[in-house]
Amino acid sequence: MSLVEIRVIIIVYLSAFLPLLVLFYLYKVSKLKKSYLNIYIFSFIFCALGWEVWFTYGLFGGDPVDLRRSDILNFYIPKDFNWILNSMADAGTISLGGLFLSSKISGKDFLSWSWSFFFIFFTWCLVQNLFVEIFLYFDQLSIGKTLSWAPFAPTGSWFNPVLFEYSDRTIHLQTQLPWIIMAPILMKAAIFFRSSEL
Repeated sequence: MSLVEIRVIIIVYLSAFLPLLVLFYLYKVSKLKKSYLNIYIFSFIFCALGWEVWFTYGLFGGDPVDLRRSDILNFYIPKDFNWILNSMADAGTISLGGLFLSSKISGKDFLSWSWSFFFIFFTWCLVQNLFVEIFLYFDQLSIGKTLSWAPFAPTGSWFNPVLFEYSDRTIHLQTQLPWIIMAPILMKAAIFFRSSEL
């Protein structure tokens, strides 16, 4: 097993389960707001159905994840568990984590639409996604490995230009679209859940 594979396994499991531990801790100390749980569940469902299930199984014009990565990664992150782990990470680390980070940086809560808050959150969504594509899943998303069409990746592999290259790793349009689409949807959902709690 290579260091890159060990890094992928550790990051995938930590980013999936650490937010659940934080939510559980907040619940135990009676500080878990229902809106946080609703945002987590909403994000999990939208990420799973928006792209994670499609990308994992190659449902429409793509290769399934087990054909795009090494046998070691397939062993430690089984295909049928892959979309669940990724959706958990999307919901916890990226969605809730990004909302809290944006709140701290902007000094605003997500109770109403704020362009400064949204700009920070949108930047967070794009930067983390670039990190994933460049440093985590670069071998699974490289040229010659086709991702499925998905509702939040509507161009599919049919229109998927390389946006730029970084250190011989390619950044494609198709892999950036899910978070470009998801960020405003998630922001509006977060505002709805937080406001309805007041």
